[in-house]
Amino acid sequence: MNVHGSELILGIVGTGIMGRGIAQLAAQSGVTVRLFDARPQAAEEARVAVGATLDSLAAKGKLSAEDARAATARLQPVASEAALAGCHVVVEAIVEDLRAKQELFARLERIVGPDCLLATNTSSLSVTAIASTCERPGRVGGFHFFNPVPLMKVVEVIDGARTEPWVGEALTGLARRMGHRPVRAADTPGFIVNHAGRGFGTEALRVLQEGIASFDEIDRILREAAGFRMGPFELLDLTGLDVSHPVMESVYEQFYQEPRYRPSYVLRQRLAAGLLGRKSGRGFYSHEGGKQQPVPAPELPRGERRPVWVAAEEAGWRDTLLTLVRAAGWALDGGDRPAPESLCLVAPLGSDATTTALALGLDAERTVAVDLLFGPERRRTVMTTPVTRPAFLDSALTLLSADGTAVSRIHDSTGFVAQRVLATIVNIACDIAQQRIATPEDIDAAVTLGLGYPRGPLAWGDALGPRRLLKVLEAMHAASGDPRYRASPWLSRRARLGVSLLTPEN
Repeated sequence: MNVHGSELILGIVGTGIMGRGIAQLAAQSGVTVRLFDARPQAAEEARVAVGATLDSLAAKGKLSAEDARAATARLQPVASEAALAGCHVVVEAIVEDLRAKQELFARLERIVGPDCLLATNTSSLSVTAIASTCERPGRVGGFHFFNPVPLMKVVEVIDGARTEPWVGEALTGLARRMGHRPVRAADTPGFIVNHAGRGFGTEALRVLQEGIASFDEIDRILREAAGFRMGPFELLDLTGLDVSHPVMESVYEQFYQEPRYRPSYVLRQRLAAGLLGRKSGRGFYSHEGGKQQPVPAPELPRGERRPVWVAAEEAGWRDTLLTLVRAAGWALDGGDRPAPESLCLVAPLGSDATTTALALGLDAERTVAVDLLFGPERRRTVMTTPVTRPAFLDSALTLLSADGTAVSRIHDSTGFVAQRVLATIVNIACDIAQQRIATPEDIDAAVTLGLGYPRGPLAWGDALGPRRLLKVLEAMHAASGDPRYRASPWLSRRARLGVSLLTPEN
């Protein structure tokens, strides 16, 4: 199928927010668009709304007035499904209901020509299942856009179990014509983006559930240390718990209770309480007038200066600690063993403060751990053993904030907060690659464009160090016995070989 010709006709069934966005992109790319909706007048309303959007873009100088008029003229509301007969491609964007989609595709098959491609914009349903009632399931593929369609520059092209090769190729070409980055995915729960996104929220919820830190402190750490644009609890409130939790449960069940995707009872309780987030005025945060109300960071106590003894197992991390101590003007304890009144400052990778203190033979009452995975320039995270004396914690907080860098304090946790969340995110992306759901390149493109992460998870894993992340996962797995932390073979093999996580199979 030639998806680049000027004669291409695209049908869209369902003219809600997704259908309108797809129609706008197609019309702007020179495609004639036939709009149909089961609700009378909805297609015409969509034409008017998309036309107004195009006029607004022209008024802002983002589109010429001539191009806006031409694109609007390509929008053709039709009164019946029968009017889609001459379309080369039909994209379904109706309600997320399997039976409704199956019935629609069965009807469309009897209307359109034998070479017409049928595509579904489903975000959560199996493309294979949608196509299963068709006489020719091979011409059905997934074409999953993200909201808002014009701004989210990625589209997942999904191959069902019986999708023929030409379908994916045609949809890939059409996505490029419409100005979006296509990513190819096998038909699996969550495809790429909603699958890869499981690590961020679910692991943050696990940290909260374990009592390691408050939700707002977790958000601060993942924003200001790891570099996410929003913290996981801010994102949950924005999306709505009534949307996020069912997706978590659905992916978990569709993967037959895979431990990596296990939801948290924390969300189920808040959902039952009606704490949905911004839409209800309160979720994890309070929201007034649609605006999230900030939770002030706790003030750090001031502690007395004392000699500091440092230890770190990662190359360069001990030097980082020594530099921080010297820059603050504090005395260093350079002995092989710490003096009786020295602060024991350690920088573990994967281990908790208790395990680190015991392994080094340190006094747990004087031991404080600091996370250096993301470097010392960003927000620093410290954790204590269950018996660390407050005076030594206060000294550590004073020392580590002396240069004006923000510091978060958490309770003892294998992998701190950022280490375990990033290790989980990278591990899930590695397993998507291991299962051949998508190529490494497409995984990273889908996540950066679809989720807005600072980097693709595989490239991010390379930057942080695959061996380091493997060590974090192995430590969490050993400490908890929870199979959610077992390392993907894709990660473990590449970490041991010392090659990039983006390295494909030969």
